[in-house]
Amino acid sequence: MSEANVKSILETIVGFINENNIWRVSKSINLIAAENIMSPLALKAYLSDFMHRYAEGRPFKRYYQGTRFIDELEVLAERVIGSMLNTNMVELRPISGTIANAAVFRALAEPGDNAVIAPVQAGAHVSHTKFGTLGALGIRQVDLPYNEEEMNVDIDGAIKVIGSVKPKFAVLGGSVYLFPHPVKEISEAIHSVGGKLVYDSAHVLGLIIGGVWRNPLDNGADVMTSSTHKTFPGPQGGLIAFRDEATYKSVSKTIFPWFVSNHHLHRIPATLITALEMKEYGEQYAKQIVYNARKLAEELASYGFNVLGEKLGYTRSHQVLINVKNLGGGAWAAKRLEEANIIVNKNLLPIDPPEAVRDPSGIRLGVQEVTRIGMKESEMSYIAELFYKVLIVKKDPVEVRSEVEEFRKQYSKVYYCFDEKEAPKILTLLDLLS
Repeated sequence: MSEANVKSILETIVGFINENNIWRVSKSINLIAAENIMSPLALKAYLSDFMHRYAEGRPFKRYYQGTRFIDELEVLAERVIGSMLNTNMVELRPISGTIANAAVFRALAEPGDNAVIAPVQAGAHVSHTKFGTLGALGIRQVDLPYNEEEMNVDIDGAIKVIGSVKPKFAVLGGSVYLFPHPVKEISEAIHSVGGKLVYDSAHVLGLIIGGVWRNPLDNGADVMTSSTHKTFPGPQGGLIAFRDEATYKSVSKTIFPWFVSNHHLHRIPATLITALEMKEYGEQYAKQIVYNARKLAEELASYGFNVLGEKLGYTRSHQVLINVKNLGGGAWAAKRLEEANIIVNKNLLPIDPPEAVRDPSGIRLGVQEVTRIGMKESEMSYIAELFYKVLIVKKDPVEVRSEVEEFRKQYSKVYYCFDEKEAPKILTLLDLLS
């Protein structure tokens, strides 16, 4: 490869990075429910020498030398996050929510054992299913029944299924859900047959910490898995929190060396700073997320959209689901919105069969990132109007794009976080929490 070709490739790389940054950070409205942005301070902590280093094993029991600082930070991060989840047993080594699920599933069941999961319509993530991590581990998937009116797990039916198949564990929570799952009822049922309840809080961790979503560990869940970059606005990564020590020890042994070697150490201080920011601002942030989601749903409905969950108040989470089947389908709607610089994802709805995954009836919206940059209820009204123009009026998306770009210029600051000038305040918090 010639020097000229190398230079050309480097210019291409830098060009794509810059174009993406400009597009996603300053010209688009991001409503992907699984994403968020870090605070400037957390981002600075993320870009450290820790990204080059290894720390296999548990803090102070590593298989490598040179880890004394990350050992202290990891223990402190686990302590801080545990204090907000009402537990002293937290694992931060999983590098994603899916890896967290894998470690838990493998510890709780053997290949061939049964596990019951919430149906896809009630929020199951692909890692919960036979098509994902559960299937890769050879654990048999048994679906819990679904109550269409409540848009949730059918409690009576679920209790019967659990009593019949006697699973090793049940999984609630996950990827797509508007309303809290019946944690208490399912935990009682699964415990009655000697099983465990796993709650995947990847999407609602920030809402739990902010006090607007029930803490599953306080309502009967034995294990809570999560990612750390959705309503909890930290770096991409995973965590596991526990209610009992035996499960904690069992799962911890499966993380290393089975699923994780090095656990991407630069995540740890950034996650810790995000946790401290959530301790300070999390309640305010979580409440505004829910206000915004409800307002967006109501406004979309007023424009004639088929927004799911109307009888239940549309949503109690950060998510909104719209049935766009009669407008052209989920794939068409998501692509058309992207042309207008509005980023969403197509999504299966309760009416869809699993094979409709490539062109489902719905789109899923999440308001956690637009809330993070300062948008409130009035902005949700405007976003609903943009949806109306693009999907119902069918105005040229390129014309709407110019409106989106002009609108987005007003929101360049990250809120609900420490200002970089607040370092003394952060140090005081660290002293209090340690």
